[in-house]
Amino acid sequence: MCGIIGYIGKESPVEILINGLKNLEYRGYDSAGIALKNDDEIEVIKSVGKIKNLEEKVKNKELIKSNLGIAHTRWATHGKPSEKNAHPHTVGRVTLVHNGIIENAQELRDKLHQAGINLQSETDTEVIAALIDKYYKDDEEEAIIKTLDQLKGSYALGILFENSNSLYAVRKDSPLIVGLGEEEHFIASDIAAIIDYTNKYLLLEEKEIAKITKDEVVITKDQKRVSKEIQTTNLEKDAKDKCGYDHYMLKEIMEEPVVLEKTFEPYLNNLDNLPDLTDYEEIHIVACGSAMYAGMIGKTLLEEYANTKVEIDVASEYRYKNIIYDRKTLVILISQSGETADTIAAMRKAKENNVKTLAIVNVKTSTIARESDSKIFIEAGPEIAVATTKAYILQVGIMALLAYKTALRKNLVKENDKVLEEAKKLPRLIKEVLDRRDEFKKIAKEIYNKEDVFFIGRKIDYATSLEGSLKLKEVSYIHSEAYQAGELKHGTISLIEEGMPVFSIVTDDSIKEKTVSNIEEVKSRGAKTIIISNESWENQKLQIVVPKVSEYFQPILIVPTLQLIAYETAKLRGCDIDKPKNLAKSVTVE
Repeated sequence: MCGIIGYIGKESPVEILINGLKNLEYRGYDSAGIALKNDDEIEVIKSVGKIKNLEEKVKNKELIKSNLGIAHTRWATHGKPSEKNAHPHTVGRVTLVHNGIIENAQELRDKLHQAGINLQSETDTEVIAALIDKYYKDDEEEAIIKTLDQLKGSYALGILFENSNSLYAVRKDSPLIVGLGEEEHFIASDIAAIIDYTNKYLLLEEKEIAKITKDEVVITKDQKRVSKEIQTTNLEKDAKDKCGYDHYMLKEIMEEPVVLEKTFEPYLNNLDNLPDLTDYEEIHIVACGSAMYAGMIGKTLLEEYANTKVEIDVASEYRYKNIIYDRKTLVILISQSGETADTIAAMRKAKENNVKTLAIVNVKTSTIARESDSKIFIEAGPEIAVATTKAYILQVGIMALLAYKTALRKNLVKENDKVLEEAKKLPRLIKEVLDRRDEFKKIAKEIYNKEDVFFIGRKIDYATSLEGSLKLKEVSYIHSEAYQAGELKHGTISLIEEGMPVFSIVTDDSIKEKTVSNIEEVKSRGAKTIIISNESWENQKLQIVVPKVSEYFQPILIVPTLQLIAYETAKLRGCDIDKPKNLAKSVTVE
């Protein structure tokens, strides 16, 4: 959740660290801080709120001359956002930054207190610094190892010692890379933080310790040196730019036609490039947030058209359930970042039970991508806005292709080019939908001043409703919920009031009449209905009609309308669209 960057080299680290934090701000923005090292002095500067607040403090301060530093942007887990709780934390001779959660922090804090060591903050991070300082005699690495042996939970750490000119890095269950330059090196939570300076990096594995100077990087595990393959990224420096758009969210929505075409290309030319799901008797789909709703669409398509048994679970529950696996079970993991802590834990649970795993993931070097048995990469590129948009579309698209291929292999549909020809047209059709922004602005004006908004749908339209509701609440802060249309009468309809907006997603002809009845129910109680469908509705004032396509791909045309309505609503409300309060892009803690 938090963002880490560190630098050692021949330059002053201040500009590099601040720039890196800006590129990591999507990971958290409750507070930020920087630590600069020169000789035996370490200077720490912190601020509450976004990176710009720290930047102002740094500008107005006479800083020590340095070529070594670490910095951090925080998403609060232990302790409220405050300067006291902001990173970096210093205890004695040790200063460090941390991403993760130490689950036994209170137990360790109590032991430190009994030993006469009293901490100043409410964070679990300060406990780590105190332990390293406690164990530190004359061997820095030994102190780190002894501390790691005490920790339960997840961590990525950047560590400075008062009397050392080295930068240390170590991780467990939280991402951290080492960037490689000429007479300079970096650490970062994400390559985006350092892409302005290098495209070469090393991936740290679990409990590997990197000792970094400007001239070399030495990585050890269990005090034995480890050789690492140098990785490169094709991420472009300008990929982080807004390209003239007001917000990253809008830019990323508008990129959907291009990234969909890129993601589909290898599979539309040859479906055999996709994994064959017919080898398995049961599929488990596991994900969190929007990826979970993409999985729900996948489940519906696989069951409806490919006659495949599918179970779906949110990863935070799946990891703790007593799962009875069939020997021919496949677990599909869906994650944009590939670093979602609960999804990683679910993957490892499956692997411990000798169950095959398939990852649908955007970041090719992520933990899930590296550890899953097989993977399908979506080509979303960087997604900077906290609310996912283009990655979600691609996740849905891949699930649709998997369902179609499975139906073909089971001889449940005739092998013809109609579906695939439609798939090839989707980028153009999405662009046509996105070009109708004025329609979405009108809808936004109808709802932006409301306190509550409902979404309803049946079957696949219900899954789409969930995503539409989530987008609206994420970026506009309007209370929004999605319901299965048939369940309205079981309590929910009592909440309908005069003028309350109710979005109705209607694309499935097989249950259209039932959904129409549900729409009439909310209308009769004064609701303001907004219908999003693939056909025009008579006497319906507020509606959006998208092109009608194959059932496999219909959600791909519906969702962009919901994304843009959420965006335009948030814009009217003056919300911080790219960095919604209390949210972070990649949930790397439980």
